[in-house]
Amino acid sequence: MTEREMPKTGDKGALFIRSRAVLGKSIKAGLMVTVLASGFSAMTYEPVSAQGLFQRLFNPENHRKQRERERQDQLREKAAKVKVSAPRYLNYSPDTLKRVSLTPLSEVKPPEVEPEGDASAENVQQGTETVVAETQTANLEPVVLSAFDKARPALKGMSLMALPEIGDALITYYEEHPEFVWIANGKVSSRAESIRSALSQADKFALNPEDYFVSLPETDGLDEAARDEALMRFEMELSVAALSYVLDATRGRVDPNRISQYHDLPRHQVDLPGALGEFSSGSDMAGILEAHQPQNEHFKKLTAELARLKAEDEEADQIVIAPGTFLKAGKSSPEMKNIVAAVEKNGSDELRTAHAETLAAYDGAELYSPELVDLVKAFQKEAKLTPDGIVGKNTIKAMVGETNAAKIAKVELAMERSRWIPEELGDRKVFINQAAFTATYTSPDEVPLSMRVVVGKKSNQTNFFYDKIEIVEYNPYWGVPYSIIVNEMLPKLAQDPSYLDRAGYEVTTPGGRQVSSSAVDWYAVASKQQSINVRQYPGRSNALGEVKILFPNRHHIYMHDTPAKSLFKKDMRAYSHGCIRLHDPKAMAAAVLGKSKDYVTSRISEGRNEQEKVAGDIPVYVSYFTAWPELDGSVAYYSDVYDRDRYLLKAIEKTEAVRAKARAS
Repeated sequence: MTEREMPKTGDKGALFIRSRAVLGKSIKAGLMVTVLASGFSAMTYEPVSAQGLFQRLFNPENHRKQRERERQDQLREKAAKVKVSAPRYLNYSPDTLKRVSLTPLSEVKPPEVEPEGDASAENVQQGTETVVAETQTANLEPVVLSAFDKARPALKGMSLMALPEIGDALITYYEEHPEFVWIANGKVSSRAESIRSALSQADKFALNPEDYFVSLPETDGLDEAARDEALMRFEMELSVAALSYVLDATRGRVDPNRISQYHDLPRHQVDLPGALGEFSSGSDMAGILEAHQPQNEHFKKLTAELARLKAEDEEADQIVIAPGTFLKAGKSSPEMKNIVAAVEKNGSDELRTAHAETLAAYDGAELYSPELVDLVKAFQKEAKLTPDGIVGKNTIKAMVGETNAAKIAKVELAMERSRWIPEELGDRKVFINQAAFTATYTSPDEVPLSMRVVVGKKSNQTNFFYDKIEIVEYNPYWGVPYSIIVNEMLPKLAQDPSYLDRAGYEVTTPGGRQVSSSAVDWYAVASKQQSINVRQYPGRSNALGEVKILFPNRHHIYMHDTPAKSLFKKDMRAYSHGCIRLHDPKAMAAAVLGKSKDYVTSRISEGRNEQEKVAGDIPVYVSYFTAWPELDGSVAYYSDVYDRDRYLLKAIEKTEAVRAKARAS
């Protein structure tokens, strides 16, 4: 039908037929059209097929479903591509030594002389000029130069390699105290000999003696100027060595925050000019150096353990159990004799006494008998493993133990890490050791509370930092982190837009208005074009369980309960998204609140989401140590679940390479 043949406007159905014809013509021409229809707002569309246009006009429900399918397809595509990256390990950049010029110390500054009497009385006003009478100097004592001042000219043009803060401290100290610290009567002093000896034993504290070695000056046969230069260089180099030791002992050789984004530990500030003053006025050089090491009990125990390990015969009686051995009760294995020997060697005196008959009666048989199962269970319990009697990888590792060299390395790394945290940990504190999967609350005059924990997966590692406990929350909501929304929930939302509504989550806008999860443009959320808040309602299925303990930090890490209780039975417990799940959260909450466990239970039973402030100062250390003193004082060793020992060793190696290069320059 042509336009000319169309019915007149007044004919029945004319308007509808005419509209169809005009719209059809417009679609053929590929034009953009604007449609206004009953119940529709103005909508603009790109050129499309006639079928699609009519679907919009006359079958809006199908059109809505089509648009929803397109949006879900778009979200699925986005979900497959967009991920929120976890913190990462870095290419470690060690502290850089720089060349320090000592020329600023080479000039002798004469003492300032105050004129006698009131100098203002000698001023004579003459017009616009003031004439100051000459200061009487006839009675001044002649200036006597110290040995240091006499040798100062040797510093002109002299330089040496040092960390920038040490170079600054050197200039500051000698400008204020222009005296020798290590030279007396024109030769190396006994103080210098004493500190050189102490520096050579730095390995007692897991430091490298080569970093602090200074050769004695050769002065025989030299003229006065050359002799002054040799002694002055020795003076400055030994001061740099002593200050380097102080800096390393106090804050560590490695900056942990450059190892990975999982570390968040401020470096300690050190009063280096003050330390040089201690050496200048003191007599016990070894004692002064040692006083700059951490003075807490755990560091002292690690130091003693290092000395013990170094004194032992290396691998003299190492017991080997064949790799891959897996043994259950009633089975037989040729490794049975090695298993019994390992338990006898590495078990405690109490264990050996309790199972003396079993050990004495064992004749080398391969059968894993009930008596031997009881022996192994006792060993597993002592080693804080699941006492199931199954001899597998973790049990074998505990039985055989670490090699002596591996233990030494772990203790030395633990001593380095000890320098990253405060020297005084506090009387009341919670100490979490991720490598040990434990959290321990201690307080004076109280029995320590220690429990198993679950920490972050290797892909979602728990950070290493410290903070202060502030709040206990009962029946908590779980605020879902953006990373979990994007990485884990987005794929589910792409399949089912109402997933969060059905799964017990609350979805709100930044302004606090609650919305349905199906009404959210999750594509925009994934693209960071739109913000949305998601939290899980309190209840039995809540990921945080019944209680959480907060120490607000930028990593959004806290301690909490969990409905996944079975994970605490495992020996390796790295399963969370980074937070610390507690085996007995009510007991920990009661401890930090200073209340009873029954009190915490009663607050939870009220069913309300409530918070209670924690009184007092209770620091929490979310740490990582693969060697650490147990409550009984013995040092225990743990697996490097996050490979952080390996990364720290690399950082130390790079640090030592930079220092060796500086020594050679």
